[in-house]
Amino acid sequence: MKIDSSISKTVATPSGESKVVRNKPASAQGSATEVRLTSSSQLQALSGGESQPMDSAKVEAIKQAIAEGRFKINPEKIADGLLSSVKELLMNQKA
Repeated sequence: MKIDSSISKTVATPSGESKVVRNKPASAQGSATEVRLTSSSQLQALSGGESQPMDSAKVEAIKQAIAEGRFKINPEKIADGLLSSVKELLMNQKA
């Protein structure tokens, strides 16, 4: 088994984007892996600003529940939501 000795880190760019930088192992001379993540404000601009407001109190409550091991996952609700999203995307593609 070969151990990957490369290290990756996330850095912020001046434009506000996050960038994942992966150090090259000695055997990978001349090759690099770079991933660019679009900031949420840029995504909002691309989608025409159509986004639902975020309930920061609810987000904090969920974070706390996860940290305490109290967060319950309902697989049926997740599956229903995914199916609804796919149906909506397919309907929008046909239009």
